[in-house]
Order: sequence, then C-alpha cells, then structure tokens
Amino acid sequence: MKVLFASLGNYGHVFPLIPLAQAAHEAGHEVWFATHAQFHPTVEKAGLRPVAAGLTVPEAFIEAAGGQAFLDANGGDVKASDIPPEVLATLAVKAFGSVLPRRVHADLTAAIDTLAPDLVVYESLNPGAAFAAAATGVPAVAQSIGPATHNPQIVAELFATAADLGVAGKLGHDAALGNPYIDICPPAVQNPDFLASGVHIIPQRPTPYGEPGELPAHVTQGTNPLVYLSFGTVVTSAQRLRTVIDGLLPLDVRVLVATSSLVDPADLGDLPDHVTALPWVPQAEALRHADVVIHHGGHGTTLTTLAAGLPQLILPAEGDGFGNAPAVRATGAGLTLVGDEVTSEAVTDRVRALLTDPAHQDAARALAQDIAALPGPADTVARFAEFTG
Repeated sequence: MKVLFASLGNYGHVFPLIPLAQAAHEAGHEVWFATHAQFHPTVEKAGLRPVAAGLTVPEAFIEAAGGQAFLDANGGDVKASDIPPEVLATLAVKAFGSVLPRRVHADLTAAIDTLAPDLVVYESLNPGAAFAAAATGVPAVAQSIGPATHNPQIVAELFATAADLGVAGKLGHDAALGNPYIDICPPAVQNPDFLASGVHIIPQRPTPYGEPGELPAHVTQGTNPLVYLSFGTVVTSAQRLRTVIDGLLPLDVRVLVATSSLVDPADLGDLPDHVTALPWVPQAEALRHADVVIHHGGHGTTLTTLAAGLPQLILPAEGDGFGNAPAVRATGAGLTLVGDEVTSEAVTDRVRALLTDPAHQDAARALAQDIAALPGPADTVARFAEFTG
C-alpha cells in the first residue's frame, strides 16, 4: 500500500506522527511524509521520505498578521511571547482556519497527483491534508496529537475555507471531518465531549519520538532526584526558565533544562553545578532518567510524560497547556501553576509535593500502565486496509 503522511511544520506536530509512519514503513508499505522543508532532515533521520508541503506554524501566524509588512513594523523579529494573548488568539483563527489549510491543500493535491497514494494519514490539526484527500478522492484518516479541542471560530473559518476550495460537501462535520480518528490521547485526559461525539475512534498509545542523542554523564549518574524542565520551542523565555530554576534551588535535586534555540543558556545567568542547561535535549532519553517533569503543557510533552509514568508540573502559557493542565491535575498525576501563581516559591512547594507525596507518583504510574495496555502503532498499521475499503 502507498501511504502519504502529512503534518504541519512544527515539532509538536511532526514528532507524534512519526512513530506511525515508521511502523507503516517497517510493515512494508511505501511511505512518504509531507511537511515543511525545515523538518525534512528530521523526517530523513527517522528513515522516511520527505515531501514538501505547507508552512511552519510561525510562518502561518506571520502571514495571518500581514506577512512582511508585519515583520517590518516590528523590527523583523517577533516571538510568540511578544504578542498579546488576545492578538495571538485572533491570528490562530486565520492561521489554522485559512492560511495553513489553503497552502497544505495546494501542495498535497499536487503531491497526490504525482505519488498516487492509497491512503492519506494526517495529524488532526492539519485539515488541509483532509481537504486534499477529499479533492482527489483518496481515503484519509486523522491521527490526534493530543486531546481534541473545539474552537468555534476556527471551525467556522475552516469550513468557509473548505467551501471556497470546493470540498465542503465532501467532508463530515465532526472533529475528524468524517474520517476515522486514531487517538493517541488516553481516555483519562481526553475531552469527554469528544469521546461522546460519535467519531470513529481507533485508540493508540502515545509513542515518544525524538531525535536520538546522549545526555552528559553527570545528568544520568547522580543519586538525588532529577527534575527535567522544558518550555518547548514556542513559548519559552529566559526569564520564565530562571523563575523555575530559582524555585528548584532550595530542593535537593539535579536539574536538566532544555532551553531550545530561542534561549541561549548563557542568558540564564550563573547556574550551580547541579543545574545543566542545554539548547537541545533528547527528550525521550531525559524522561528515562527524570523523576519530575516541569513544562508548558504542550501536547507532546504532556502525553510522553504520562506514558513515562512521571508526575508533572504544568505552567501553561498557550492554548494547549490551558487545556492539558487541568486534565492532568484531575487525574492526580500532576499539579499546575497559572499566570501570577508562577513564582519561585510556588515552584518549590509544588515540586516538593510531587517528589514526596506518593499519591501523585501512584497516579502517574497507574496512568502509564493504562497507556501501555493500549494498541501500538504496529496494531494500527495492521488496520489500514479498513480505512481504504
């Protein structure tokens, strides 16, 4: 079978889809992976063949804001953390409801004409791939990257875009646009309204993926607990990281900080020997050694931390986090700090609780056991024939 996978251009969209694409390749299917060219080296390292499609998510937001004129008016370099939340929310409607679907639809329609796949598998926030599949008559299936969300403004914009492209009548009006939905989000943290919506759900456990790498020996060989801190590649900042680091200093812990390319570790100031800050961390390896994870609540980090059975402290800074944080807290597997609650003193208290209260650790381990019992990517690949019939 020929299978075309399609993801938006962002780590949090590419990484969750790669394990299924790899499983399809290992099962002998002819596999391509369509995403922005920036992520083609990542796709190739995963043993997959890349296809150019779409924009990066930051590029889409810039286009939604006015493109080059917006950059020129803001000094040519704008970070998400610099934009007021209400403005970001408005830009998200246009970026995810129009800019990205239009570009992906155009690129993938051409790719489908060339590659002639039997099936399109797209991550759920990439509906432009579903538009292209519908336009060309190719069966499609969605895969989640986290809990299902519903933004009425984005949905309205999305269907206006679909109508403009002539595919609205070929789509369903549920969260999967009428397609089967491979769900890597465990039911314990999934949106209950989505679970009751009647979407054809294929459960699959979240499988961590990250580019392989090694951690320094002093990170992996210590005896006191290791706290792993990451705010991802979009909403991180030196000030935000330093606030959390200062909250960890009173505790008898080792600290591993992933700053991402947005923050120079030197910008964090002087750090004690037991705090290691790196611009890139192999996250799957970090989770093998961590005892507690502190993060922004992005889908990928939230689900992989749950799968690893680790208690987590979520400090949400954007949309995904504000949904994931209360869901994880409700399970007992994590705690949260929001907005003005984020102080060094509060971080100290929350992490101490996660390290010492067995209830949090027990809840995290129980969720990990439930996740491990879900079907894996290879099981889903074995069902691909169902989606093309």
